[in-house]
Amino acid sequence: MTDVLRRGRASLALSFGAQGVAFALLVTRIPAIQDRYGVSDALLPAFLAAVPVLAGVGSVATERLVKRIPPSRVLRWSQPVVLLALLGVGAGERMVELGVALAAFGLAVGALDASMNMLGVSLQRAYERSIMLSFHAAYSLGGIVGASLAWVGAHWDLALFVSYLPVVVVLLPAALVGSRWYVDGSGGDEVVPESAGERGPVVFKVLLPLCLVMTFAYIGDSTVSNWSAKYLQDVLGSSEQLATVPYNVYMVTTLVGRAIGDFGVRRFGAVVVVRGGALVAAAGFAVVASAPGAWVGMLGFTLVGVGLCVLVPQTFAAAGRLFPGASDVAVARLNVFNYVGFLIGSPLVGALGDAWSYRGAMLVPMVLVLVTLGYARSFAAQPDRYGDGHERPRTADVGRGSNGL
Repeated sequence: MTDVLRRGRASLALSFGAQGVAFALLVTRIPAIQDRYGVSDALLPAFLAAVPVLAGVGSVATERLVKRIPPSRVLRWSQPVVLLALLGVGAGERMVELGVALAAFGLAVGALDASMNMLGVSLQRAYERSIMLSFHAAYSLGGIVGASLAWVGAHWDLALFVSYLPVVVVLLPAALVGSRWYVDGSGGDEVVPESAGERGPVVFKVLLPLCLVMTFAYIGDSTVSNWSAKYLQDVLGSSEQLATVPYNVYMVTTLVGRAIGDFGVRRFGAVVVVRGGALVAAAGFAVVASAPGAWVGMLGFTLVGVGLCVLVPQTFAAAGRLFPGASDVAVARLNVFNYVGFLIGSPLVGALGDAWSYRGAMLVPMVLVLVTLGYARSFAAQPDRYGDGHERPRTADVGRGSNGL
């Protein structure tokens, strides 16, 4: 079983990394996609919003699918669809072809995100120690690689299809081969038994605090992704070249924070790590909002990356602990709020920036991240899911540190 788990962990990390590459290649080449298909500025937001909306649909559909087939099978076939849809975005010529490719990409991404995190939660349960952050670190690394490849394509003025094809040629067979070693928590070729905990239904009232944390985290993330460059250039007076740096630094700090974050969870517990992450992220937004110049603003965005990077992986892990007998359903429902935060964040900051000020707009994600402190108890290793003040024991207490594997 040791070798089974190790292979399962490595193959799932590969899947997270491949998804990071694919998503970065799509979002960082949006201007080139717009030019290729002649999408107007007025129509572009509709295309961009359709992807997370359809991803939410894909996540909901995955909740139903995993009642009949194991999550490993959903992941095994959704990842190739994502990669082929990416290639389709680069290969089409008409706007309707772009719409079809983005629709396929969105639906498959929802299924992919949900099933990846389902497998991550079940593997963490089997390891009986925190490993969830390592999977999201692989995603961050993939995002850095994808953004770098996108920069190469833009720098050399490569056609989208030429830029995407080598990536798909490499990642598609790698993902299919790696999928042979996925490990399910409740089914599939090689099985890790579910926890012996209660197998009751997922109660949305209990899951709601984690849904809010997920939403707030992605509002903060989308703020950095979509507004950091504009903020540095228009508000803090940086050069165009310097304005591109904060997001790259944000991605690097996210990778580093997630790479070492599991050690913090094992040592101090998830509640302490989540509270610390929320405080650091809020401090980062405060620094950004009050920054006198570009370099201080960059420091603020760096702090945001250090703080936010732990919230999303720990939110998925907490959902698995809350509902050990129905973790797949809990993860699928929680995953929808990933896209809710993404949809809300960028328009919210933009509207507040235009109506008020961009400095003031940066205070909104700061406040929302601070609200996370009030929900930190939901991340406890032995959560009170009954609301009576009494904790129930769990077979896998990831906050207490096990020798594991």
